[in-house]
Amino acid sequence: MRASTPFLLGGGYALEYFTGVNRRTTKDLDLFVHRRDVSRLLVALEEEGLRTEMAFPHWLAKIHVGDDCIDVIFSSGNGVAVVDDGWFEHSVPTALLGQPVRLCPPEEMIWSKAFVMERERYDGADIAHLIRACHARLDWRRLMTRFGVNWRVLLSHLILFGFIYPGERGAVPAWVLHELGERLAVESLEPVRPARVCRGTVLSRGQYLTDIEHWGYLDGRLAPHGAMTPDDVDRWTRAIDDETHEGADHAHRGRG
Repeated sequence: MRASTPFLLGGGYALEYFTGVNRRTTKDLDLFVHRRDVSRLLVALEEEGLRTEMAFPHWLAKIHVGDDCIDVIFSSGNGVAVVDDGWFEHSVPTALLGQPVRLCPPEEMIWSKAFVMERERYDGADIAHLIRACHARLDWRRLMTRFGVNWRVLLSHLILFGFIYPGERGAVPAWVLHELGERLAVESLEPVRPARVCRGTVLSRGQYLTDIEHWGYLDGRLAPHGAMTPDDVDRWTRAIDDETHEGADHAHRGRG
């Protein structure tokens, strides 16, 4: 291929590298690419005869190689975890099939996985395993910065970590819990803002639609609260039915 695009390897391969957990059958390959490089990569692959598609313009493209699929990820479904220079600056070198590759940093893996709280998928165990395995190497300050205004989500996972591994609570530095706890205490004393916003949609694209569509809450994914556009949200929501049907068909075939 004439074009060369920097990429990071994520998904099950990276998780196994950092945690040793190998409990899943990997149905595809997850490549993380800077947003600015996506179009150039897809054009180059098309010129090489591969079929590509921009599945969701706000975060995901796909490369089809026969019956196999490669996910090209440049953000997250909720628009929060955009792949930027920091992912590459802190990536981890290793080798796969004898070839040098770089893995997504564990901090960014925690950041992007922390918001996956769907009915059919919850990545909390992945986060607990990453903290358990990587706590000594984590840049905790950078991790906290990644979460920004969504720091409550990080705090929730850190509290659960202490519940999951009561004998290893010390893996989370005391100063991290203290600082986030102070934020919580200060915020609890502030007057409640009148805006009716539901940020549950940042955690699950389907389970909080009632709040948005029937109860009058503003969608936390949309400006000024989030980074997604109405078109992004509409396309991402409409895909729920398609993916549900695909999952049902797959389960049916598996029973056949």
